[in-house]
Amino acid sequence: MPWPWWRPTVRFIMDIYEALYTTRAMRRVKPDPIPESVQAQILDAAIRAPTGSNAQGWRFLLVDDPEKKALLGPLYRDAIDQLYTKVYAARMAAIAADPDSPASRQAEKVAKSSRWLAEHFEQVPLFLFAFIQRDRSGGSIFPAVWSAQLAARAQGVGSSLTSVLGAFHDDRVKEILGVPAEENWIQSCCVSFGYPTARRSVAPRRPAHEVAFRNNWGEPVGFTVDEPLWQPPGADADAG
Repeated sequence: MPWPWWRPTVRFIMDIYEALYTTRAMRRVKPDPIPESVQAQILDAAIRAPTGSNAQGWRFLLVDDPEKKALLGPLYRDAIDQLYTKVYAARMAAIAADPDSPASRQAEKVAKSSRWLAEHFEQVPLFLFAFIQRDRSGGSIFPAVWSAQLAARAQGVGSSLTSVLGAFHDDRVKEILGVPAEENWIQSCCVSFGYPTARRSVAPRRPAHEVAFRNNWGEPVGFTVDEPLWQPPGADADAG
């Protein structure tokens, strides 16, 4: 087999800021399989991320087996139901009380997207489960997970991170996936991967100067960013 066997035949060249500004949660994806060459690129990028003391005490488990997904899907749907009926109960009540406010519309949009993923869990082509030992802070695993999501974005693959399976059904998920209980692996998160059904755009967020301080809590950061500092090429011309 010629080397390197995993290298994609089509190379996607993407500006780093395009990746950073447009890698948002993409839960609605097509069932099309993701080539192993792309999966290899995602994982190879992930393990290059910084890790505490360079311990690399992580494990990544890819799931694309329909039988495994059939076992995990009901657990994920139950976890999402518990999340919205218990943890987010007050938030959902606020949406119902004022459904037309911008905040309520945005929250309802996210809720619908989350439920879509739950309802179509078995049709999502690929999941990545990330595990770590000892470091419950996430500092030694989430940089790698984010690198995996950025690498997926560069290959045209959408992703979405969730931790609800670990929060509500940790033991059962580990049992299904064959995680050795005696090794005390922590299930940090699950990331769904697939080719998006929607067009990507810059994620709408509160401006940086509204959520950042300098030197002391509550003190102005010293600059304002009223519009995203990166825009898709031609965005200004289109707006005009």
